[in-house]
Amino acid sequence: MAIKNLDRLSSFELMCKLISFPTISCDTNLPLVDWVEKYLQSHGISAHRWTDPDQPHKAALFAHVGPEIAGAIVLSGHTDVVPIDGQSWETNPWEVVEKDGRYYGRGTCDMKGFDALAIWALVEAHYIGVSRPLQLALSFDEEVGCTGAPPMIAAMQGVVPKGSAVIVGEPSMMKAVTGHKGGSGFTTQVVGYEVHSSIHYQGVSAIHEGARLIQWATEQNETNRSKEPDPLARMFDPPYTTWHVGMISGGTADNITAKDCQFNMGYRAVPSDDTRNLDRMYAEKVWEVKKAMQAIRPEADIILTSRYAVTPLKPESNGEAELLVRSITGDNGDHFVSYGTEGGQFQDAGYSVVVCGPGDIAQAHQPNEFIEVAQLEAGHKFMCNLLSMLK
Repeated sequence: MAIKNLDRLSSFELMCKLISFPTISCDTNLPLVDWVEKYLQSHGISAHRWTDPDQPHKAALFAHVGPEIAGAIVLSGHTDVVPIDGQSWETNPWEVVEKDGRYYGRGTCDMKGFDALAIWALVEAHYIGVSRPLQLALSFDEEVGCTGAPPMIAAMQGVVPKGSAVIVGEPSMMKAVTGHKGGSGFTTQVVGYEVHSSIHYQGVSAIHEGARLIQWATEQNETNRSKEPDPLARMFDPPYTTWHVGMISGGTADNITAKDCQFNMGYRAVPSDDTRNLDRMYAEKVWEVKKAMQAIRPEADIILTSRYAVTPLKPESNGEAELLVRSITGDNGDHFVSYGTEGGQFQDAGYSVVVCGPGDIAQAHQPNEFIEVAQLEAGHKFMCNLLSMLK
């Protein structure tokens, strides 16, 4: 789809274009960023990008329309999607296919459907001449731990006027989500000492020692589940902080104590739990196991590397973003989710934040991912009402 001067694409057309870019987190997102930047420029909108110096094949993009004053509404989305490897798709994941009242394609739900709506709204705001500014913020690497948003948020400061309310468009069925869990992830590399398994006591099995840490995580879950949840935690399902290991590898042979074992330890924390304390707890347990290993073989080790840190979104008292979304949607319910978003990172930077976007989170990351046509239409109606409020 070539960009002609002043072409104004519909939100559906924009979604189709965005889906056509296979922006899997392990790959580049620059073709998509290039296209969006040129599209906005063709409508007289200056966009700014922040390129990751450690990953020059990835960049964030942000833009501002309306008067050059503080207090903008920020529409926040991410450009990356999860892989399709090992998934059985009935359609081309990089092409939007409409069937049975649904739009199929990787990212339709999470979250290029919202990205398209946000880009559409930004262009329309430019043409109608809003009195309150509107901003667009498109990040990268959200799917690998929300690592791309913090440098983007920092880059926005002083380049565009500071916004005041952020709408993070993760799929929420257009409900106002005001709280979500945070969390951290750690690559845990256990280094053992190989001996024949018949004399295992003379060596150190990395797998056995790693199992101590995994068992510790299981015990934490059991302890947390048995506690009476505080009022804030009670809003979540489950109403407590959870620890989890999803992948593990290691070992050489059945009859050799394992020299290596690696797994990813992570947790999802309710906002009332201090993530710094949780990080410290795991680090202390790692140190305890490591000391015991080195008492047997000094060469043994455990190497802990932080993979990501997702800030929880904490409910705000009469938060500006929440009140804005509720005034548009009419939704006055309490909605809290256990998945993470970039919302907490915007909140830490001084913005009021709410999560509200089209689609059902249950479809995210799934084969044959889809968004209901009615949900995209509801998102479009939301943007139209938002623009009316900004005039």
